[in-house]
Amino acid sequence: MDRSCDTNIMRKSIPMFRLTWICLVAFFVVTDIVAQNNVPCQKVPLADPFILLYNGMYYAYGTHAADGIEVYTSKDLRSWDKSKTLALHKNDSFGEKWFWAPEVYHVNGKFYMYYSADEHICVATSDSPLGPFRQTVQKPMLEEEKAIDNSLFVDDDGKAYLFFVRFNDGNNVWVAELENDLMTLKKGTMHHCISVSQPWEEVWPRVNEGPFVIKHKGVYYMTYSANSYESPFYGVGCATATEITGDWTKYPDNPLLQNPDGLQGVGHSAIFRDKRKNLRIVFHAHHSVTSIHPREMYIGSISFRKLNGVERMYIEKDDFTPCLNVK
Repeated sequence: MDRSCDTNIMRKSIPMFRLTWICLVAFFVVTDIVAQNNVPCQKVPLADPFILLYNGMYYAYGTHAADGIEVYTSKDLRSWDKSKTLALHKNDSFGEKWFWAPEVYHVNGKFYMYYSADEHICVATSDSPLGPFRQTVQKPMLEEEKAIDNSLFVDDDGKAYLFFVRFNDGNNVWVAELENDLMTLKKGTMHHCISVSQPWEEVWPRVNEGPFVIKHKGVYYMTYSANSYESPFYGVGCATATEITGDWTKYPDNPLLQNPDGLQGVGHSAIFRDKRKNLRIVFHAHHSVTSIHPREMYIGSISFRKLNGVERMYIEKDDFTPCLNVK
């Protein structure tokens, strides 16, 4: 029990004016704390978000800036600070516009950013997760055609693959091996993974995009998004494979995530482990039920449980809203 302003105790040793002053100070301190805690959450304005954990700090990247890629930092996933400078600026990259869907990986002491610019897939490098990321040679990874949403996956044997979206049947997902430089596609290895094939994906238009792959107990799990990002029915499905360049099978009861807690336009997710090694999923949603932009970042959890004796991925209903620190 807090007795700091109990007059029956304090008036025996403290004059009344001092007691009044102490209680007033305590009142205003408590009021200020309550006011701070009740500040409306200013959401993180990132679409197609990705989170990297490096040296105890979380780094969030996504689609938002007109001239490149923004980066935000957090120690707890809930409160975030925006960097004063872009992680990647268009002056250091191929392309003039549409800087979309960045993902950043730390491999062999270097940071690699995979992203889209002018509807072409690109990769840039940096010595810091904050950037600046630069392309030494400013050209896309796939010069002869447009593509978006490139995502790195490194298998247990060290072999690297790039998942990405082509436009040859609406938006559909492909994979290709990478050279050891993690920047050059082995074009002869390009393999089709998934296209629109389920009723929930056919709202409008033909879209399977935003692939992200993890491996769990020898099985590859791909989360992907379907329908237009502009649709309130944008959602996240899952497909699995036992060989990365083999056949991918979608869950028959997709989507795993669509319109949670009244959110609309939910999708383009990425998966990461938090400081406690728990699997997390980060995704975006529309600004409101009446406004798409700016799309904003949300974080939830991934789990695996057996269904009919088979391990299955679940997206838990525990998502929360990260907030920007108000300065």
